[in-house]
Amino acid sequence: MLKKTISQDGFSVSELGLGCMGMSEFYGPIDEKEAVKTLERAIELGITHFDTADVYGFGHNEELVGKTLNPYRDQVVIATKFGIVRDKNDPTARGINGRPDYVKESCEGSLKRLGIDAIDLYYVHRIDLDIPIEDTMGALADLVQQGKIRHIGLSEASPEIIRRAHATYPLTAIQSEYSLWSRGPEKDILPLCESLGIGFVAYGPVGRGFLTGKMKSLNVLDPTDARRHLPRFQDENLTHNLKVVETIETFAQSKNCTPAQLCLAWVLAQGKQITAIPGTRHRSYLEENCKSLNLHFTPEELSSLDKAFPFGFAKGDRYPAAMMATYNLKE
Repeated sequence: MLKKTISQDGFSVSELGLGCMGMSEFYGPIDEKEAVKTLERAIELGITHFDTADVYGFGHNEELVGKTLNPYRDQVVIATKFGIVRDKNDPTARGINGRPDYVKESCEGSLKRLGIDAIDLYYVHRIDLDIPIEDTMGALADLVQQGKIRHIGLSEASPEIIRRAHATYPLTAIQSEYSLWSRGPEKDILPLCESLGIGFVAYGPVGRGFLTGKMKSLNVLDPTDARRHLPRFQDENLTHNLKVVETIETFAQSKNCTPAQLCLAWVLAQGKQITAIPGTRHRSYLEENCKSLNLHFTPEELSSLDKAFPFGFAKGDRYPAAMMATYNLKE
C-alpha cells in the first residue's frame, strides 16, 4: 500500500486507514479476538493510519488499539480524539468540553490507555462553542511543545472555526463524515483544506455500512446497534435511501467491484489531500476495502457518479436532532 502526504507539514499516512470505533462499541456485541486479528491484518496489508477516540467504549478502544499496535509503534500513525464527554450511567448522553485544563487532562488519559509517549494526531472531537477555539488550540500547542502530541486536528468543524484554529496553530487534518451520501464537506471544507494545506480525513466513507448493499432492512442489525436510531435508517428515509444503494450496486457491477470498493475509491478520487478511514472489525471486510485501491475512474465515470448522487439527495440527517444541534457541519 502506498503512502500519501496529505498536509503541507508533511503528515504522511497509508492511502487507506482504519477506523477502530466499532471494535469496542455501537455496532452490537464486540469480539475482541477478531478485532485484534483485524488490527494485525491491517498491519500486514500496509495500513499505517489507525483512528480511535477516548469515548469509544469509554476508553476500551484506546486500550485495545494501544496494546495491539505496541509491537509496531514505529510503523504506525495513531490518531485519537478528545472533547466528547459521556457518562457510564447514561451512555446515550453527550457533552462537549474544550476547556484548556480538560484538553491536557484528556491527553494524559489517552497516553496512558494507548501506552505511548506521544499521540501522532490529536483531534478536537467536537467543537465546544462555549470556549474560544483559540483557547483550546493554545492548550494543544502547549502539548506539542511538551512532546506529548505531534499534530493537531479538528473533527466536524465549520470553516470559520478551521480558519481561527489554523491561525492560532497550524492544523494538520480535518476529519468529517464524507461519502456519496454525505457530501457536505464539498461546499466549503474541502476547498478550504486545499487552500490552507490541511489534510482531510473522511470517516463513514461507506455510509456506516449502509452503502455496501448489505443492509436491506434494520432486521440485519443487532438490537443494540446504534445505527437503528440514525434518521437515515428510519421508515420512509430508509425506503428512499435503499433505492440509492441499488444505483450504487449497478455502478459497482459495471466496474466489476463491490459497492464498498466503489464508495471508497470515489472518496479517494476527490482530492490529493484526502484519505479515508473506513471502520471495520472483521478481516474479510478489511481485505475487501483494501482492494478499492486498485480501482480507478475515468473523468466520464466520475461525472456520472456526481450526477447520480448530487448533494443533498439522501433523506434524513446524519445524526439524531439533539446531536446535530451541537455540530458545526450540518450536511
